[in-house]
Amino acid sequence: MEDISRDLIEQAQAGNIEAFERIYRASSGFVYSVALRITNSRPEAQEVTQDVFIKIYHNLGNFEFRSSFKTWAYRITVNTALNACKKISKEANRRQDFDGGIDTQIAGVDARKETVEQDDREQAQAKLDVLLRSLNPDQRACIVLREIEGLSYEEIARTLRININTVRSRLKRARLALMAQTGASGGE
Repeated sequence: MEDISRDLIEQAQAGNIEAFERIYRASSGFVYSVALRITNSRPEAQEVTQDVFIKIYHNLGNFEFRSSFKTWAYRITVNTALNACKKISKEANRRQDFDGGIDTQIAGVDARKETVEQDDREQAQAKLDVLLRSLNPDQRACIVLREIEGLSYEEIARTLRININTVRSRLKRARLALMAQTGASGGE
């Protein structure tokens, strides 16, 4: 996502709905992508994306340009997605108590795909989703922001509003857990 211009944000803050729609179009894919990586659920990521833009709409007047819009949107998205994960976890625990198991979804390869390359990408994405699902939400957020979104440790700390040493610790634990997962599955 390219950063949103100050002028466009100020127009939206002044109540210009077209300016807000432009902000939405420029950043909704980014928000959805981050939400999907953290929640590992398309329906939940869609719900998080909606919630994020409702929050952005209601709080845009409070945005004071102390950070970039992208960093601000990251923060809202990650916090909303983490809260959704906690809610899902609580509901899953209740369901598990009720029916004795948790339904999981693992994306498979669609046999109708036209190219082997696309199949390979989908398989890799499914493996990544499984690996990310093995992490706790805090570790998953750090890994997504660092390894997938490319944020620096400092940017992650600012986005999540945590100490940089906490970022380092979560990333280290996440990487160790991922290495253990890939080692247990033979790197497949």
